[in-house]
Amino acid sequence: MSTTAELLKGAAELFPDEVVTQAQVRHLELPSGAGRFALITLDNGFDHTKPTTFGPASLANLATAIDQVEKEAAAGEITGVGITGKPFIFAVGADLKGVELVKEHSDAFAIAKGGHDVFKRLTALAVPTFTYYNGAAMGGGVEVGLHCTYRTVSKALPAFSLPEVFLGLVPGWGGCTLLPNLIGAENAISVIVENSLNQNRQLKGQQVYDLGIADALFEGADFLEQSLIWTAQVLKGELTVERPAIDRGEAWDQAVAKGRFLADGKVHGAAPAAYRALDIIAAAKDGDVQKGFDAEDAALADLIMGGELRSGIYAFNLVQKRAKRPAGAPDKNLARPVTKVGVVGAGLMASQLALLFLRRLEVPVVLTDIDQERIDKGVGYVHAEIDKLLGKGRINQDKANRLKGLVTGVLDKAEGFSDADFVIEAVFEEMGVKQQVFAEVEAVAPAHAILATNTSSLSVSEMASQLKHPERVVGFHFFNPVAVLPLLELVRGERTDDASLATAFAVARKLRKTAVLVKDAPAFVVNRILTRFMGEIQNVIDEGTPVEVAERAVEPLGLPMSPLVLLELVGPAIGLHVSETLNRAFPDRFTVSPSLKAVVAAGKRGFYVYDSGKPELDPEVVALLQQGDSVLTEEQVRGRVLDAVAQEIGLMLSEGVVAEAQDVDLCLITGAGWPFHLGGITPYLDREGVSERVNGTRFLSPGVASVPA
Repeated sequence: MSTTAELLKGAAELFPDEVVTQAQVRHLELPSGAGRFALITLDNGFDHTKPTTFGPASLANLATAIDQVEKEAAAGEITGVGITGKPFIFAVGADLKGVELVKEHSDAFAIAKGGHDVFKRLTALAVPTFTYYNGAAMGGGVEVGLHCTYRTVSKALPAFSLPEVFLGLVPGWGGCTLLPNLIGAENAISVIVENSLNQNRQLKGQQVYDLGIADALFEGADFLEQSLIWTAQVLKGELTVERPAIDRGEAWDQAVAKGRFLADGKVHGAAPAAYRALDIIAAAKDGDVQKGFDAEDAALADLIMGGELRSGIYAFNLVQKRAKRPAGAPDKNLARPVTKVGVVGAGLMASQLALLFLRRLEVPVVLTDIDQERIDKGVGYVHAEIDKLLGKGRINQDKANRLKGLVTGVLDKAEGFSDADFVIEAVFEEMGVKQQVFAEVEAVAPAHAILATNTSSLSVSEMASQLKHPERVVGFHFFNPVAVLPLLELVRGERTDDASLATAFAVARKLRKTAVLVKDAPAFVVNRILTRFMGEIQNVIDEGTPVEVAERAVEPLGLPMSPLVLLELVGPAIGLHVSETLNRAFPDRFTVSPSLKAVVAAGKRGFYVYDSGKPELDPEVVALLQQGDSVLTEEQVRGRVLDAVAQEIGLMLSEGVVAEAQDVDLCLITGAGWPFHLGGITPYLDREGVSERVNGTRFLSPGVASVPA
């Protein structure tokens, strides 16, 4: 059997570009005569913008540090060992760039076992061990601390999580086994499964302490100093750490069952990671730690060699890296400053946009509409939302007053927009209305002002075609809810110039949105794909397949909601409008459902009623459906839907709607909440063989979002 050193050496050879973390040992005298103490600091030599990770060479360095303190502890030269991180960062887990390179199951197993073999030596030291979570801690960074005897956490800690299930892994260096044995199954499942499946929700320092993961909580300013004073008190016996007894009875089984129900609701069995994690947590009930570690090794190795993880890492890289360097964006030095924003419209969408611009840019924002009552309502909405932020302690009274003072509303566009640098319209989705609005704005706004449209499907070029300066019109398409979904489709019209586009990208960055450059094509990216997807679902229902069969057919994709619940969220009238727009552009592929027309004509808000608390088909809607007698199985429906989506994406790429398939995936993840374990959609279509069946070729090269050949 290979030694840990041999395993790590072999893994390091696979990963020559690792950013290596050092594990520096220094000695200090603890206060109150508590003795000589060894403190290990994890540091990769970079500032907080490049967080500390554990690749194979980094684990080997930690093993060398443990060699040293092990000897010192055995010789009675130290009274305890502590681990902390560099400023603002503790450690953020395994280095995923290395995981991407793994081609063999045996190498994946070596990564799993190597981490365990190093970390568990901390438990076996002859002296107590302490972890000081001074900054961001994720994955393996959290797990190394679970192997220690005691833990402290900083109140200033901004992010703490076990995000592995979110990416398609399990916490495989002790997390699934040790955490439930520390804080109970229910709390552990909340951290490992629930938070991961809720878009990788992070914990703050106070929550880490409240859950019982840390034994003490200290202010950020003198965190290490206070932790060492506390350590001295523990070592001298002046302070005893009390931990509640863990319920290993029925409560444990109920927590696991609840976890499975939660996973079913989120991924519908489509991604294995959550279920593997729950299996290990279920088995951890008997407290056999080594058995748990062995199960983690096996799960980690299997999942590293699976498509979901590769898709998860691909999606993570899209959101973390590609999103920050948008393909096709002009030179950012061309961007002009934006010191005042105008919003045409004061309805809900316009008011949400006004709030976002106000909060992120902190410049004057002025709304206009057709009557004073609407304007007052829009400004009132923004004021009320600022009051909510004040009530939650997110801003102080001074800032609340300043923000409220910056937002105004006027009837006269000339008065409102004469000195605006950026004017965005959010009026009714009809070409004539939007052209009229832009003509009115162009007449009064400065010559340099950007004219942005929040259209979801109309042609930006046509909208600008009657203006004297069409070069300053850009599409600036947000997704609802504006505060939640990060995507911003930036649409370049036929005559949009680089300076206007660069300014739009600069504004998007300040708004903290993920901007993707898209061609001026019908419905752009997300709405075009979703409309084709929904259109095929509606087609099979209209042909005769029962609604519930059509809905269940796409459950294996693990989408955030079913197609008809999504339609309800969007609004059937808007769904119908977009399908009509696309039907005019591409009548051979986009249909207009007579059933949907009937639902909209009847004023229905959706297909479901919620009288019993759970969704049930509205009998009045069922009566409106115009169905044939062709009934498909779930598998047949799924095949048709996926074929349609693969065809549409292939056509969009050939038309140059976006630069690459990666941008399609980035749009679906950030604009429609499609899961990381799919990698958006194209890796899934490749993995299932749909891409080649429909288009004759994969969307992504082998090894991108898949195991390298």
